[in-house]
Amino acid sequence: MDLSNIIQQDTIKILIRKSHEAKANAFCKYSHFRVGAALLCDDGTIYTGCNVENAAYCSICAEMTAIAKAVSEGHTKFKAIAIASDLENEIIAPCGPCRQFLIEFGTDWVVIMTKPDMTYKQMTTGELLPLCFAEESLNGMKNGTT
Repeated sequence: MDLSNIIQQDTIKILIRKSHEAKANAFCKYSHFRVGAALLCDDGTIYTGCNVENAAYCSICAEMTAIAKAVSEGHTKFKAIAIASDLENEIIAPCGPCRQFLIEFGTDWVVIMTKPDMTYKQMTTGELLPLCFAEESLNGMKNGTT
């Protein structure tokens, strides 16, 4: 059993709290659907993000915001991300484009999907996007052909 993706309970609680705090900054005047994220880097640094919408419906999700902030500061190895919304009856799960965005940084790190009451479910990025198209998918390509 690979124990590298096991996150300590207090760290999970911190990430969940920070993801719920981050959704307060969401700029979502069109959908009114607030989302927050808290990303844990391998070195313990935490970056938060929120969704940012615009009138052209060319928006950026909270997960992408947090990852972009981390990458822009030189981080590309992650342990976990928690995401939060105001959905009361179900956990918030990453959308399709976010799942692809997450998988770019590995198939074995943890996604913590929450509800406002702080309950959560966790899965690895690979479990969220099985049969994914990732860096390994390109290994057989040479000069644009397979």
